[in-house]
Amino acid sequence: MDPLLSTAARLADGYLQGLPARPVPPSAAAVEQLRLLDAPLPEQPQDPLAVLHQLDALGSPATAASAGGRFFGFVIGGSLPVALAANWLATAWDQNAALHGPTPGVAAFEHAALRWLLDLLGLPAGTAGAFVTGATQANLCGLAAARHAVLRRAGWDVEADGLFGAPPITVVVGAEAHPTLFKSLGVLGLGRSRVVKVPTDAQGRMRADRLPPLQGPTILCLQAGNVNTGAFDPLAALCERGREAGAWVHVDGAFGLWAAASPALRHLAEGLALADSWATDAHKWLNVPYDSGLAFVRDEHSLRAAMSVTAAYLPVHATARSPSDYTPELSRRARGVDIWAALASLGRQGVAEMVERCCRHARRFADGLRAAGHEVLNDVVLNQVLVGFGPPEATRRTIAALQEDGTCWCGVTEWQGRTAMRISVSSWATTDDDVEASLAAMLRAAAGLQRTG
Repeated sequence: MDPLLSTAARLADGYLQGLPARPVPPSAAAVEQLRLLDAPLPEQPQDPLAVLHQLDALGSPATAASAGGRFFGFVIGGSLPVALAANWLATAWDQNAALHGPTPGVAAFEHAALRWLLDLLGLPAGTAGAFVTGATQANLCGLAAARHAVLRRAGWDVEADGLFGAPPITVVVGAEAHPTLFKSLGVLGLGRSRVVKVPTDAQGRMRADRLPPLQGPTILCLQAGNVNTGAFDPLAALCERGREAGAWVHVDGAFGLWAAASPALRHLAEGLALADSWATDAHKWLNVPYDSGLAFVRDEHSLRAAMSVTAAYLPVHATARSPSDYTPELSRRARGVDIWAALASLGRQGVAEMVERCCRHARRFADGLRAAGHEVLNDVVLNQVLVGFGPPEATRRTIAALQEDGTCWCGVTEWQGRTAMRISVSSWATTDDDVEASLAAMLRAAAGLQRTG
């Protein structure tokens, strides 16, 4: 075991140390080398150390350098060193973090991390939590709890009797809700298309003045951090409307929820604590390794009713929290360990500084692009920047040139009828130098296309 783990640590360290000097996308040659994986399964056992070296030789060059500081294509945080190290240690423990009884250590770390998260994000004390794979599952958990609660109030037990013959549930969403929310609604039988869509404003925020009357079993889905603009729905006003009507209010805050951890940005999330459930990703702005999502639900009973599992062979602990009572999975890795390590290392001030630093970088991108005459399409209130380089085809060609250059990586998006380059800044590893080098590459790509027409 020792040669394998020591070699893995050395190879991983070499990979991470090399990120600043390499292009962000993998080279064509590295991708071409992956064809060597199209080989038959070996008949005989292979030397594990040779397998590890083959994994490094083929896999490491073929990765995107998203663990570094110049990947801005999606809201992807790198892994904080302490979180990565904690992940390795927890993987070595090899605990199935489902039940408190057999695995009390990892269950305790998860519970401690939950308490810290509620405090950090300003959510109600006693709120239940689910540590899941990502925001898709986090939304699913929150919406499953909502489905249980609104139908229970109508006298229906959805876990026992399903949706056949159940009172109809009205689901209200913003016109720019994220696709993962619709996926969760579809999985839960609430329908991807059977929703009431509320118009949004010029920044993608749900318009409170266009919210329809809410009657009967209703789930109102709000957004903290538009995936294109970073804008927040007017949470306070909409939560109040939902509460007055007896609706369940769910907030999809995959990355935007972390604004609540920053004194300078907390105003964006005003009213957040009035909701009933919240979804976010720890592998975004808390910068822990993939995969790590979080669901928070004010009413613990509703989440447990939707998610808990029992069997004769599963031990029940009368007083301690068993993680599997709150998540879709029974077999699950100990995600709470990574999160605990990140929070213990950063502390309240460190989390706030990391979030605020990313937003400062985003503003620098916007200012530099705007000063060069390019159109920034959104109000840069958080970590997202949308920029247009003229007609749609010019913008697409600029993005392609930037990706070919390799200094950084940004992607294309379509937003409110405009084609734009989207810059998402969410990594602890992004430095001022990374921003300046990336901004220069963006301006070179745009200028090069202008010269060639």
